[in-house]
Amino acid sequence: MLRSPNRLIAVIFGAVYLVVGLLGFTVTGGVSFLASRGGMLLGLFMVNPLHNVAHLLIGAALLISGLVSVKTAKITNTVIGAAYLLLGVVGFFLVGTVANVLALNTFDHFLHLASAIVLLAFGLGVERVSSPRVALG
Repeated sequence: MLRSPNRLIAVIFGAVYLVVGLLGFTVTGGVSFLASRGGMLLGLFMVNPLHNVAHLLIGAALLISGLVSVKTAKITNTVIGAAYLLLGVVGFFLVGTVANVLALNTFDHFLHLASAIVLLAFGLGVERVSSPRVALG
């Protein structure tokens, strides 16, 4: 079922982002939904409740697309990868401003850029589905 690299990466990233979204709520008690400063997840990544919800939605989209089809996973990986690329770059300019409604910090930017690179590489790459080997002879 998940022999497709796009489906596999979508399921893995989806599950990770769902867990991250849930864990984020453990450090954002008392943090305003749109606060520009939030709780620290794993001591590195700043999150607020909106950021957590975004992780949950992105995780769900990736996970579901990975379970649906190769085409859906490819499209979702590409779209979310492009969004993360934009967020990773723009995020550097949002820190310290009221526009930082996701409570982003430098570690977030680099993680978003890394996610973008992986998701775009898979989403835009050639899809090769591995097939079972057949013994000859």
